[in-house]
Amino acid sequence: MQAATNRGTLGADIAHARRAAPLDRGAATRVRRDERGLKRSHYENRGLAYLLLTPQLGILILFFFIPACRALIQTFQLSDPFGGSVQWVGLDNLSALMRSAPYWQAVRATIVFTVGLSVFTLAVALLLAFAAHHVLRGQGTYRTLLLVPYAIAPAIAGIVWGFLFNPAVGPLAHLLHAVGLSWDPNRYAGHAMTLIVLASAWKQISYDFLFLLAGLLAVPRAIIEAAAVDGAGPVRRFVSVALPMLTPTLFFLVVVNLVYGLFETFAVVDATTRGGPAGATTTLVYKVYQDGFVSLDLGSSAAQSLILMALALGLTFVQFRFIEQRVRYSV
Repeated sequence: MQAATNRGTLGADIAHARRAAPLDRGAATRVRRDERGLKRSHYENRGLAYLLLTPQLGILILFFFIPACRALIQTFQLSDPFGGSVQWVGLDNLSALMRSAPYWQAVRATIVFTVGLSVFTLAVALLLAFAAHHVLRGQGTYRTLLLVPYAIAPAIAGIVWGFLFNPAVGPLAHLLHAVGLSWDPNRYAGHAMTLIVLASAWKQISYDFLFLLAGLLAVPRAIIEAAAVDGAGPVRRFVSVALPMLTPTLFFLVVVNLVYGLFETFAVVDATTRGGPAGATTTLVYKVYQDGFVSLDLGSSAAQSLILMALALGLTFVQFRFIEQRVRYSV
């Protein structure tokens, strides 16, 4: 009899649960609707939303969309330096670039510069993040000092490094001369490329360090302690445990460093080498400036801008399409 009573009670509970389920689903639906309604209720007047977006949209239109459209139009035009006459030339500007030896020299310099910058920046930032993660005293001071270079303007960074490695008065250049190295970025292409890589990396290392340190702090402590119990030292724990978990951060920084090397190093190059010697450090973004603002060849400069943008988009797509497949986003 007791078993029958239990079965009856169980059946009543199941029936009650079945009757309550539609009510719960309905309640959940109402909650979702209420949430959607709550989000919409913030801006029931769309005019207010558009009004709040107007300043940002105005900045984008004036300083991005209009110049981009203008550059796209100038890619297919030939104009005199004073803007007196304009002639449509179709793809002549692009075809002239493909036959230009200085342009291909700038392409090679950009590849060397961007790869060297990315590798050096990530390597040093990883080393500093590993050290900062294991510092026991003065962690705040150590991290603050490492972040200071990112607050310095690129032009100032270029001037500082240009002075330090100036072959005539630079203190670091004198040290290199003292050890027997005839350092002179004004004469040797390799020295000049090394200088702009160091100057550009000095600023970007702080940015990479910040993200890598945050990634290390997010690694579960239990996994690190388990590796320590198994006898793994600090370096082994970093390489075998922490580093694989940093692959999403590393992937993000590779993309950021690529964009930084292609677009945001103009001021450093202009303040240190001005593209010399003999065009050895003329990157693509610096050549856009030289052709457009120095030589006043607006059609060629616009065509180079278009190619540079397409190159950045293409490389970013390749990274997300193929390299991201090797990235692990879970522990």
